Amino acid sequence: MPRSCVPPLVPHTPPLGALLRQYSAGSVLACDPVDQGLLNRGYRLRTTRGRYFLKQHYDPETADPAAIARQHRATRRLAALGVPVAPALAGRDGRTVTVVGGHAYALHPWIDGRHRHGGQLTLGQCARLGALLGVVHASLERVMPVEGRAPVESADPAETFTLIEDLLGRVRRHHPADRFDALARHRLLERRDLLERHAGRRPARGTSVGWVHGDFHPFNLLYRGDAPVAIVDWDRLGVQPRAEEAVRAAAIFFVRPTGALDLARVRAYTRAYRRTAVATPAELAAAAHRVWWERLNDFWMLRWHYERGDTRADRQFPAASALAVWWTREYDAVREAFTD
Repeated sequence: MPRSCVPPLVPHTPPLGALLRQYSAGSVLACDPVDQGLLNRGYRLRTTRGRYFLKQHYDPETADPAAIARQHRATRRLAALGVPVAPALAGRDGRTVTVVGGHAYALHPWIDGRHRHGGQLTLGQCARLGALLGVVHASLERVMPVEGRAPVESADPAETFTLIEDLLGRVRRHHPADRFDALARHRLLERRDLLERHAGRRPARGTSVGWVHGDFHPFNLLYRGDAPVAIVDWDRLGVQPRAEEAVRAAAIFFVRPTGALDLARVRAYTRAYRRTAVATPAELAAAAHRVWWERLNDFWMLRWHYERGDTRADRQFPAASALAVWWTREYDAVREAFTD
């Protein structure tokens, strides 16, 4: 009998028999949970017909079958253009999304590979990463029509001040207090001070929107050797300012544990991105300003911890929270790295 699949936090066994019959994928030999995702559930399957990745689209914000099918159509079209993706497999009914017991599932081929953080990449590999994201954006523009979309508003600091006070209250009420509470309180007070000093720098609405991956970071990119072999997890596929995705990705790939960005790697990555995405330095400068502002106003990790009791993102908090402070201090150097 195969091991039961029990991902972290929410025990669940997928209906393997019904799913594998739908995909004519044989009989299960082994099933292991893949625990790196924060929003959905994934399983590594070995069957009598091969190896697969089974994904349960669990997060309510991204679990609509129609939206998932749209993602699958996009990745099939991207694959036809040579973009490294792992398109979902079609079932016996021709559909790539299967709903069983009210839950949406998709089956993908298993891709051997590993994740690599930006600090593990040479400057040449950083350039290749930037070029890859540029190709993704340019290719999505070819295969996905963009309908009318209003410009994206930036965060309102008045709302952020209210959120900070609420989170400070939650920190005070948490007993017994621990090291995470101490760091959270320090960063909240620090961020409140930064916002008070920089509230007048709220950016204008975002422009140059297009289809983007929506969540381009190290855990959603697989490498084999030195080459990227698959961009995965397209749950956040959507229409957004494209250059902002490039900046957000850089702020995740190239952040050091101290919260500083590796600007040499950012520069190599961004130059290649601008070339393949045909993006101007002015677009990247505006995007960097908007993402900096976003970081000043963003507290999703603390909200998960204190509002939801979900601690899976806690280990990311020290570097992520330090980044906003460092970026504010080194604003001009960061802007130059994205525009040089």
